[in-house]
Amino acid sequence: MSGRPAVFLDRDGTLIEDRPYLRDPAQVHLLPGASEAVRRLNAAAIPAVVVTNQSGIARGRLTEADYAATLRRLNELLAASGARLDGHYHCPHLPDLTGPCDCRKPGPLLYERAARDLDLDLSASWWVGDRERDLAAADRFGGRAILVLTGSGFDESRLTRDAPRPVAADLAAAVDCILEARAEPDVE
Repeated sequence: MSGRPAVFLDRDGTLIEDRPYLRDPAQVHLLPGASEAVRRLNAAAIPAVVVTNQSGIARGRLTEADYAATLRRLNELLAASGARLDGHYHCPHLPDLTGPCDCRKPGPLLYERAARDLDLDLSASWWVGDRERDLAAADRFGGRAILVLTGSGFDESRLTRDAPRPVAADLAAAVDCILEARAEPDVE
């Protein structure tokens, strides 16, 4: 696969405080260290791409316009710290209401779309999130994943898994791991 590696970030509980069915831009609050972590990815020329499930849209708890307003606020908060997202993709579906789809995490569609849009190599990319569903695509595409302990991450880390994920305290610590791994020479 051609392209460059990216870091796929979950939004709620990883990048911003997790608020159920977030629709008010005034309630968008970055988690501590998140803007600096994104800025460090930007400085390293690693695309930072958000992929998020937003079932509140299918449930009628928020509209696409509400979601777009929270996205604008997130971008404003990051920009105020000199950081930016390279892509932002969301799934508005809920299978129980809208039927199955390929875009709901951990489905492949949004990642494949990002790879096409941004010329990314999914097999060389990283996934960072606070839930297993945020990370499962790493297995599908041959990438690497880190579970953060923010949001639901602490509870997720306590669940029994066949293959435990690497864990980081937060997004900033996950980015430390990613940048350290990137700096290591390839060993054959």
